Amino acid sequence: MKLASSLPLSVIILGTIFGSGLSTAFGNEGPYDPLAVPANWKSTAINLTVKDDSRTRDIPVRIYLPAKKTSAPVVLFSHGLGGTRQGNPYLGEHWSGRGYVVVFMQHIGSDESVWKDAPILQRMAAMKQAANLQNTLNRFKDVTSVIDQLERWNTSKESELNGRMDLSRVGMSGHSFGAVTTQGVSGQRTRTGSAQFTDARIKAAVIMSPNSPKNGGEPTKLFGGVSIPWMLMTGSRDIAAVGDADVESRLAVFPGLPAGNKYQLVLDEGEHEAFSDHALPGNKSKRNPNHHRVILALSTAFWDAYLQDVDLAKTWIDGSGPSQVLEKADRWNKK
Repeated sequence: MKLASSLPLSVIILGTIFGSGLSTAFGNEGPYDPLAVPANWKSTAINLTVKDDSRTRDIPVRIYLPAKKTSAPVVLFSHGLGGTRQGNPYLGEHWSGRGYVVVFMQHIGSDESVWKDAPILQRMAAMKQAANLQNTLNRFKDVTSVIDQLERWNTSKESELNGRMDLSRVGMSGHSFGAVTTQGVSGQRTRTGSAQFTDARIKAAVIMSPNSPKNGGEPTKLFGGVSIPWMLMTGSRDIAAVGDADVESRLAVFPGLPAGNKYQLVLDEGEHEAFSDHALPGNKSKRNPNHHRVILALSTAFWDAYLQDVDLAKTWIDGSGPSQVLEKADRWNKK
């Protein structure tokens, strides 16, 4: 096993500001605090590979494990175009610290292999080529394949994951192309009304940089059938270098969702890479450290409410809790 890096800076700063109250206000003990993790928490991550023999396809995964070895809810994460299973560790570290088994998937064909060995001047073209329908379908199927394998590992006495996962409580998340992936497996329909890639084992979803396809149909037809809790996260400057998604198309998703446990965060001045670990090469814009703090707090409260049925988390997220971490110009909606 390999120890992952230390806690994200945003959590360390928060602990310094609020002192010992951060470590005690965890779960149902004391005031609810979605940013609290056990004292001296250090995450443990293991790398494994899911083999989908039916497609002759490997799916590398990186799994962050909680401290307790009892059965825990599971959160899957799908990276953006050109990413890897090693990206966004701040999410894996914090969510596992909150008691979740966190599984980061790597989608071959739309991962770092697309650009890593390509000449610099050809990398953008290679990335655009990889953002295609076939890779989208591969990603949808990867999610189902990974959950299938988790079920096998969970019941295998030879697996280090034996008995570690409660697969009746599965959450799905992703950023950018990973958001497209998450939408497709958690309730989005095609313009013909098909929801063939929806996996009923997924009980809630956090979608970072959502997307309503401009030529994909009316948002109410695409998203009106979503029956599970969804949390959308975007920013007022959330525009990717690849694809035609813009701020308007990202904001079009929420109005198309039916009422009932649906949420939307819009980070003021939040760029596309606000959800990532670092800025893209060449982007010299100053990053707002509170963005990660907000992302961690709201996503954690959402998981606690809808995967662990923590009443205090539901009260926090539906009440004044978000105002404790949001900045004045951030926007927060629920229905």
